[in-house]
Amino acid sequence: MTFSGVLVPLITPFAADGEVAAEALEGLAHAVLDGGASGLVALGTTAEAAMLTEKERRAVVEVCARVRRERGATLVVGAGSSGTRGTAEALRDLGGVADAALVAVPSFVRPGEAGVLAHFTELSRRSPVPLIVYNVPHRTGQAAGAAALREIGALPAVRGVKQAVGGVDADTVALLTDPPEDFAVLAGDDAFLSALLALGAPGGIVATAHLCTADFAALAEAWRSGDAARARALGHRLSALAAAVFAEPNPTVLKGVLHARGLIPTPSVRLPLLPARRESVEAVLRLL
Repeated sequence: MTFSGVLVPLITPFAADGEVAAEALEGLAHAVLDGGASGLVALGTTAEAAMLTEKERRAVVEVCARVRRERGATLVVGAGSSGTRGTAEALRDLGGVADAALVAVPSFVRPGEAGVLAHFTELSRRSPVPLIVYNVPHRTGQAAGAAALREIGALPAVRGVKQAVGGVDADTVALLTDPPEDFAVLAGDDAFLSALLALGAPGGIVATAHLCTADFAALAEAWRSGDAARARALGHRLSALAAAVFAEPNPTVLKGVLHARGLIPTPSVRLPLLPARRESVEAVLRLL
């Protein structure tokens, strides 16, 4: 399987009683696919996966897997933790459920790039599904440069990387210039999606694409087809929108906007996240 286009990392909506609002989640999944998203991501950072119970995580995956079956859509599921053994156990349950797992570079332990390679080597050996590396050093405290990602990308089960390094750095450019075979370099920072698409990325995992999904899909198609003028215009507008959505910790503003538009029952997030300020939500609504 190849990964391209705009994949949407779904939020986890909560009902007024604080429980997961499964019906709203299913509605969001169908809505972004109707808008042109090429796939869904469950249990990513945007889903507040770290604040969900194991039972809630299973419920989220069940909803998204049902939509996957009904729509024939691509489904990627966030899985694992800082430990290799625990991550391998989490991956074991995804066979037949997801098309790939999104696995972060080990956080907090800072194993060095050799340790990161060893981690993914073991996971590649044991995983029943393909792996997409989540390279997000500002969250994990551990960078993976272009050379390390090329080695990881050559592993049999690894199919791509969500590259979320906070900009378009030299390693990202080098990796896009010479990626491993059958390895997708996906934009992981919404504001830099257009820039990475222009450099040859086949797509991105884009939280802001909950909103005006069709425009994000059109942006990816414009760069793919070589319509640079249209792509630049769309890219500038959507980058500004993404910056506003990420003005406060993800997904607080996004949830506030989705609630204001009547798409989820509450704007609630789980501690230690706090709800977005009204001014931040209104700034996004004005842009929309």
